[in-house]
Amino acid sequence: MTKSATRHKVTPRADEEASPSQHLVEAALRGDLEAIPADVASRSYSDLNGLGMVCLRMRSSEVILKEDAPLRVRTEWTVLKTEVTALFAAAHAGHREVVRRLLDAGADVNRKLFKGYATTAAAREGHVDILNMLLEYGASQDACEDALIEATSLDETKVVQLLISSEMVGPMTLAHAAVIASSRGFVDVITALLENGVDVDCMSRVLLRSVKPALHVNVDCTPLVAAIVSRQVSAVKCLLEAGANLELPIKVGAWSWDTLTGEEVRVGACLGEPYNAAWCAVEYFELTGQILTLILKQSPILLGSTLLGRTLLTHAILCQNPSAVSFLLGIGATAKFPIKTPRHEFFPIHLASRLGNVDILRSLVLHGTDINVRTSLGDTPLMESARAGTVDAFIELLKSGADLGLANTLGETAIGLADLTAFVPSVSNVMTKVLEVGGRINSSDSSIFSPLHHMVRHGQAGPLQTTILSSSTEELNRPDALGITPVMAAAIYSQAESFRLLVMAGADIKATTPQGESLFSFIKKMDSTTRDCFEKILLQAALANLIVQDSFSALHYAAKKGDNASVIQLLKMGYDSNLLDEEGYSPLMYAVMEGNYETCKILLSRGKAKCDLKNEGGETALSLSRKLDKSNKIMEEILLDHIARCHVMQGEELFKYTRDGSGSRHAKVLRMSKSGVLNWGKGRRRNVRCKEAIASPGSGFWKNRRIKDEGKMAIFRVLTLNGREVHFEASSLSHLELWVRGINLILRENTLSGDSK
Repeated sequence: MTKSATRHKVTPRADEEASPSQHLVEAALRGDLEAIPADVASRSYSDLNGLGMVCLRMRSSEVILKEDAPLRVRTEWTVLKTEVTALFAAAHAGHREVVRRLLDAGADVNRKLFKGYATTAAAREGHVDILNMLLEYGASQDACEDALIEATSLDETKVVQLLISSEMVGPMTLAHAAVIASSRGFVDVITALLENGVDVDCMSRVLLRSVKPALHVNVDCTPLVAAIVSRQVSAVKCLLEAGANLELPIKVGAWSWDTLTGEEVRVGACLGEPYNAAWCAVEYFELTGQILTLILKQSPILLGSTLLGRTLLTHAILCQNPSAVSFLLGIGATAKFPIKTPRHEFFPIHLASRLGNVDILRSLVLHGTDINVRTSLGDTPLMESARAGTVDAFIELLKSGADLGLANTLGETAIGLADLTAFVPSVSNVMTKVLEVGGRINSSDSSIFSPLHHMVRHGQAGPLQTTILSSSTEELNRPDALGITPVMAAAIYSQAESFRLLVMAGADIKATTPQGESLFSFIKKMDSTTRDCFEKILLQAALANLIVQDSFSALHYAAKKGDNASVIQLLKMGYDSNLLDEEGYSPLMYAVMEGNYETCKILLSRGKAKCDLKNEGGETALSLSRKLDKSNKIMEEILLDHIARCHVMQGEELFKYTRDGSGSRHAKVLRMSKSGVLNWGKGRRRNVRCKEAIASPGSGFWKNRRIKDEGKMAIFRVLTLNGREVHFEASSLSHLELWVRGINLILRENTLSGDSK
């Protein structure tokens, strides 16, 4: 069996008596010269050129598209069941002698079938000698042109050269072949066509295809355009070397510009404004950038060419091709060139922000683009992004340091515009994302926007903490347009955790607004529960020594709450226990009013709190203990004990009576030591240990002094351990009570101390 017989399958006829033409086709396909009658020339025309059904294994090409990469042509074999003539079958199978016999017999070389002419079959399979034979036997122009297109599509260079040299192909077909070869990157075919006089700038209508940007349309174009759209680097190089014109207008773009407003509209493939080859290479950018490099090397001036006020860089941004943008910036394209229209002026970064391509924004910023550059209306890239609702671009701009403290000529801000467009996620969540990736929220004018105020208002404690860590003291205390500092805002919006973070970070809690309001003005307006929460935070800050003592009455608050541990610590830190707060109360007064007995004892013993301290209302701790419902007799007794103890230990000038009142009285300074020794001089008899003090004279004293109205005299007597009875006269009845209470208190304490030992 011949080689061709293994490649092609002859379809058997159901009936045993197949037609003569079927037998002839089958024999031609097999290459069975013996099966073809010697008198084939005497056969009828219908037998010689009749059709027979066979299965042909034919070459075909498949175009494979890939984003930003060259179009690739894959050749494969397909089996097709079809009716053909004997000449077509022989030409297809490559049986030279069979073809010659059929041609000599008068076979029709120009009969067109479903898969073309016999010339087409020979060209498709690359049978140059058979094609040459067909040409010699009178192949028509149509047959030759059909064969040329088929050969071009399959990169059969020798076949193409043969057909061109036959001069049986018209200029339109040659142009069509040149465009096809260019789109498929068949450089040898292109060279053969150009060497035989085909115009390098010829034009023909072909199907152009691209993945990105999407394109699948028949277009009238030049070989160079077809090569650029198909990303065929070698074809572009070949065409440029042959002198292809780079300035010819090309209409394969999908974008149209409004020359008045500067707005761009996607109108669809091939409906945009015509442009030159460089612009085409940008829109249909080849990943390595080689095509654009070849074009700009040929004509460097195209890098700065403009179209309706726009540049190549602008077009790359519009096409949202980060690779093209990065490439152009890398070879010197400037992002500082403004885009101008009769009504508006803006910069490439504004367009990128509006379109929302993050990779393009990164490239622009990396190459030194001003992140806060303004349009003719004062809009920043951040505002453009906010207005367009491109959240990812907004985040990228913030990460790159975009300023939120700017406003345009209409007074609009980026945050205001973002709120209007209903960002999803919210602006607050956007800021959180920026901080999570290590970015920083910047604002040059807190009166327009303050990150700290914004986070406080929305209760974003986590982002607030991150921002605080990167903020200076001045930034922590920078007021907004109303003069409100961040820590005040935390109080106004009752954001306790935000308040804690700011206070612990050293925020100034003494600052005031232009209207004279302070932090504590806002705290006072809170309900009791919320106020207590905020004051507790201030107490924690005071204990950590993070706020100055005169900024918050920490000791007063701790005393009021009965927080004894805090009271002790604050006293150790030097807080004054006798300082009156804005309400006119001392820590002791608060402890008394709240009935905090142990706190009172601590303030009295450790803090040297004064019980006789008076506020503007003339109130003392003792008077408060007597009139407030919360207080009771225990609190009063604690205070009286302390007053009495201090009184007797400090001492006072009293009158001492001798000889049980029968002698004269003498002024003596009487005091009692902590150990319980009562003294009024240096002698042994003037330093006595007491047993008890009694608030009245003895019976003998009354007789000796002949006193009738005992209620008017402040006389008390002291019984010593050795049996003496000493009389003293106090300056008043109230002091009398203090002396008696104080002496007996110290004696009792010493007794208990002795028992404990």
